[in-house]
Amino acid sequence: MTAGARTPLPTLAVVGATGAVGTVMCDLLSSRKNVWGEIRLIASSRSAGRTLSVRGGQVTVQALAPEVFDGVDVAMFDVPDEVSAEWAPIAVARGAVAVDNSGAFRMDPDVPLVVPEINPEQVRNRPKGIVANANCTTLAMIVAVAPLHREYGLRELVLASYQAVSGAGQIGVDTLHDQLAKVAGDRTLGSRPGNVRQAIGDESGPFPAPLALNVVPWAGSLKDAGWSSEELKMRNESRKILGLPDLKVSATCVRVPVVTGHSIAVHAVFGSEVDAESAREALRNAPGVILVDDPAAGEFPMPIDAVGTDPSWVGRIRRSLDDPRALDLFVTGDNLRKGAALNTAQIAELLAVEFTGR
Repeated sequence: MTAGARTPLPTLAVVGATGAVGTVMCDLLSSRKNVWGEIRLIASSRSAGRTLSVRGGQVTVQALAPEVFDGVDVAMFDVPDEVSAEWAPIAVARGAVAVDNSGAFRMDPDVPLVVPEINPEQVRNRPKGIVANANCTTLAMIVAVAPLHREYGLRELVLASYQAVSGAGQIGVDTLHDQLAKVAGDRTLGSRPGNVRQAIGDESGPFPAPLALNVVPWAGSLKDAGWSSEELKMRNESRKILGLPDLKVSATCVRVPVVTGHSIAVHAVFGSEVDAESAREALRNAPGVILVDDPAAGEFPMPIDAVGTDPSWVGRIRRSLDDPRALDLFVTGDNLRKGAALNTAQIAELLAVEFTGR
């Protein structure tokens, strides 16, 4: 390269480009600052040949194969765990840094779990050439909790999540709409035992029980001692992201009849006395956070407002009535954006800076 020549922009691959999160990713690539040269869209063989719009142009989807990673600098993966576990190391072997949105590598001690607003420096600590993205519920919550941890020193979290059906993929969204169509107009439903189940029939889709006119206190798969995988993710990932291996975390994950937007009720205990107004000020100035906290005006963080936006929306901030070191708050965020596509894109952009030196 001649003196003074510009470093070429790095090449990006999006693996799982035709999925729900991959589609959001393509939208983000078109709306965020352009730090990429070539963009390759990759999916399963059944989606190969489709064209998707990226940055105002049409890009043809390629079938997943080892050679598609040749010349790629950063590969973003939004595919099932088993696919990432197989293909992310292949991408690395072909010269790419893999940014993985699945759960395959999150708790691997040789893979950093990065939230750019919290621990961006960890992106350089990647002995396996892989950087992991956190679970969507953890991400919505942790962006709001981290500024409070910096202010007061976090000691304990008690969490209750209210998770949208899109967290289960398109089948979850379709299942909820189908159930709502079945119960619409019948005002007797929910007033007698079993009549909601009778109206919906066997259309529970990926959920263990009907969601229309209901909430289901379960998300994920069954693990030891009755805990669900989603609940353990919130505990283990919070510890790793914040660098607090002994942090006490107890979570109950609940599925609710919301299309998009995971919400979390947070009880946070700190090492020093807290003040609600000081906490609001810390959150007001925190990156990736919108403060919506005026109960007198009916202003709360809700998924119907957060959907389609990037930040975590935070409100209902109260100092505990029983413990001057504890705060209660409510957080909501779009699980397909910050909870998946956006955080992955932000990690990739940190890597792009490495390649360009900009």
